[in-house]
Amino acid sequence: MAIYAIGDIQGCYDDLLRLLKKIDFNKKSDQLWFVGDLVNRGPKSLETLRFIKSLGKSAICVLGNHDLHLLAVAYKHSPIRTKDTLKPILNAKDKDELLHWLRHRPLFHYNDDFCLLHAGLPPQWDFSTAKKMAAKVEHELRGDHYEKFFKHMYGNEPDRWSEKLKGYELLRFTVNCFTRMRLCDDKGTIDFKYNGKPGSQPKHLSPWFDLPNRKNAHLKIIFGHWSALGYHHSNNCYGIDTGCLWGGQLTALKLGTKMHRISIDCKGYRDPQK
Repeated sequence: MAIYAIGDIQGCYDDLLRLLKKIDFNKKSDQLWFVGDLVNRGPKSLETLRFIKSLGKSAICVLGNHDLHLLAVAYKHSPIRTKDTLKPILNAKDKDELLHWLRHRPLFHYNDDFCLLHAGLPPQWDFSTAKKMAAKVEHELRGDHYEKFFKHMYGNEPDRWSEKLKGYELLRFTVNCFTRMRLCDDKGTIDFKYNGKPGSQPKHLSPWFDLPNRKNAHLKIIFGHWSALGYHHSNNCYGIDTGCLWGGQLTALKLGTKMHRISIDCKGYRDPQK
């Protein structure tokens, strides 16, 4: 079985189909790992959700910040934003089925060789802690009180890991790591403002995957979220959000002992300057 990890789609459904044609994807023998942000900002979020859901066990998808935003909007705990392109999903006859499916996607997926997540991990988390923290959020999302979770999901605090975190503070920090993280200071304090290319950020900040003494440094991690980063490989981490939405590329990374990247050029649906 070939496994292909695929970068942020954000509703660019036609580009996804072109990429799958290029890699000659076979639903019966291959598996797709999606880094999250299936929806929003692009033109065909509804078609994207329906298609990936239809793939069944041939598709693994972790949740991204835009996917969680869709759920929060649908359950009336966040307003829809001007740039959102979520209304076709919210008005769809199969909306409830799609939202139920999305709400049951993981934050963290792994096999014996690779880990898949949307954004990042704090330096204090080892593999066991990452699994434990993801499971806590997944339990809330899939449980009877999921709407209460969305009520407390948004916010930039707390911004640093502590063993003392509990309740919704713990859940919020976990969500922010898995779905929003890019830069931290050397203690793992998350910066939520900068989203440009590494190198021009404030000097006290570093990409999360460059932090020294990361307890998860031995893990091979596939992530997305950071389109300005482009395709990136360092410190066992592979960034594969190559900015399809912004007129960059959509990338599939074939996982194995020899990693093989396949990309297509995208016309883009958003101006990165706006």
